[in-house]
Amino acid sequence: MSEDSAASAPGRSGDRPERPVGGNRPGSRWRLLFEGGLLEGGVQGSPVLRLLIRWVRRPLLPVMRLWRRNIQLKVVVTTLLMSLGVVLLLGFVVIGQVRNGLLDAKVKASQSQATGGFAVAKQKADEAAAAGAADTADGRQSQTLISWMSDLVESLSSGGQGAFDVVTLPTGDNNSGGGRTRASGFVDPTASVPADLRTRINGSMTAAQSYTRIMYTDDKESQPALVIGKQVTDPNNNPYELYYLFPLTQEEKSLSLVKGTLATAGLFVVVLLGAIAWLVVRQVVTPVRMAAGIAERLSAGRLQERMKVTGEDDIARLGEAFNKMAQNLQLKIQQLEDLSRMQRRFVSDVSHELRTPLTTVRMAADVIHEAREDFDPITARSAELLADQLDRFESLLADLLEISRFDAGAAALEAEPIDLREVVRRVVSGAEPLAERKGTHIRVVGDLQPVVAEADARRVERVLRNLVVNAVEHGEGRDVVVKLASAGGAVAIAVRDYGVGLKPGEATRVFSRFWRADPARARTTGGTGLGLSIALEDARLHGGWLQAWGEPGGGSQFRLTLPRTADEPLRGSPIPLEPKDSRRNRGLDDAGLPRGGEDKRATVPVQSGGGQPSPLASMTQRAATVAPTADPTALPGSGARVVPRPTQGAGRQEGPGAGRADDSNKPGEAFRGR
Repeated sequence: MSEDSAASAPGRSGDRPERPVGGNRPGSRWRLLFEGGLLEGGVQGSPVLRLLIRWVRRPLLPVMRLWRRNIQLKVVVTTLLMSLGVVLLLGFVVIGQVRNGLLDAKVKASQSQATGGFAVAKQKADEAAAAGAADTADGRQSQTLISWMSDLVESLSSGGQGAFDVVTLPTGDNNSGGGRTRASGFVDPTASVPADLRTRINGSMTAAQSYTRIMYTDDKESQPALVIGKQVTDPNNNPYELYYLFPLTQEEKSLSLVKGTLATAGLFVVVLLGAIAWLVVRQVVTPVRMAAGIAERLSAGRLQERMKVTGEDDIARLGEAFNKMAQNLQLKIQQLEDLSRMQRRFVSDVSHELRTPLTTVRMAADVIHEAREDFDPITARSAELLADQLDRFESLLADLLEISRFDAGAAALEAEPIDLREVVRRVVSGAEPLAERKGTHIRVVGDLQPVVAEADARRVERVLRNLVVNAVEHGEGRDVVVKLASAGGAVAIAVRDYGVGLKPGEATRVFSRFWRADPARARTTGGTGLGLSIALEDARLHGGWLQAWGEPGGGSQFRLTLPRTADEPLRGSPIPLEPKDSRRNRGLDDAGLPRGGEDKRATVPVQSGGGQPSPLASMTQRAATVAPTADPTALPGSGARVVPRPTQGAGRQEGPGAGRADDSNKPGEAFRGR
């Protein structure tokens, strides 16, 4: 897939830079997954799921944006969260200590009270047995035992005065000797005593305890309690279960009071720490924000901006250093501007001043050149060389004047609707004599339908003339193909040659002023070395792109992309920068051999001079009979940035014009001038 295809992924804004990848930073993968999937809507699934995610991420977008941009918010929120964590941890520890202290005190007092009660119950049983209170008759014995059990419960619970309740239960299923289920204070004995505690008491003669909730037979609400029980004997020496139930209501109220106090104090502490963090961070962030705002204004050209410095602390020293940097920067920029202005004026003045003597020398040289037949061979050759170099000198002066206009921002665009086919035909007609001398055939593809755009015909013709002449000069006698296409809001013209091509890295330098790929190569057409630089400036003046692609020994292709309407931003090009007959697209390696495991298609031979048309010529002729169709992967949605269009009278705008040649649809990769 070509770089144009990669650059034209749908759904990307035309002037939106790519999101930087977090690399190996901790959490960067999850942050990119969350933002790229949830916040950017890049989740695959059912329409309901996408709708739900879109509904969820809509309120999250401004929050995430504010979180990424506001360092004060980050510090304050982090402080609040950490403070809340510390307060919660401290609260849990304090509450645990208080609860353990209250329960330990309650358990010790309850155990002491229950131990005394168990001793009293045993004493009363022994006394009743010794006094012989039981009657020998069965009915009388049972009635006396029931009365004794009720008196025991009432006697034991009377000392509590609401501090505890007493419950008696028969041991297991043993109900001999009369009913032994008794309780004080309307306590439900069966529901209030846990079954596991009864099991432990039945299997042992020692006391046991457990936590439970006291259930009442009246409308009184249940309450937590500590229950302590033991198996004892009645006056007939029959075992029964005796329980003391100690309510924990007071301890629960005390613990609730402690929890409320800690919660109120913790909340106050968290809010106070947040306010302190906000005030402290504000003292640091405010100068930083001021410095950022001043830096933005400095970058916008307002070099007189300075920070307000108060005090002698670190922030004040930072402000003083920033102001000193801005002052030195302003001084250096002014010096560079003065030097640049002097250089531009010098070039312009020299170019203008040289025109007068050049005109005189030209007149004298023409006279000598016309009379060269009367001279000896050496003098006649010198006259011809003089005329050729004067032609080149005049071209150099014209290019220098044009470059000085671009540098001074005085270049004006006279745009009007034109058919680029007419411009291409004029350029091809003008380059035919050179092509015949080189044995090159220039072919035009895609000229069956109008290719109309609002452009300056003179500047577009100059750009195409430079590209076509360079293609013929460096094409080594092979075919040169000029292709036109239009789609969406863009038109494009590509010039393809099959000559020496470009080495890796040369596509980024080909538009540099006076740069030559091969310094030892003769300029047969008398080039000045400024043609591609001027062509790049002409493309930028239109708001378009001029980009280059090449491979060693496989030729090169230069593509001019212009907006169909003036001031319309470009989002893609109808023609891919890398041609379809490149080695990579044909499955060949750098040596022209088939790649292993790929489609081994033969190379396309090209015509190297006169004679019968080559297969490439037949291919281009067939392509000329078909209406040009735009590459759908190179149309709007490429995510490319638009080269800023200089305004008349303003300084030349150095937009993002340099970059990699393989990022074909990014005007930010349009190469700086040659």
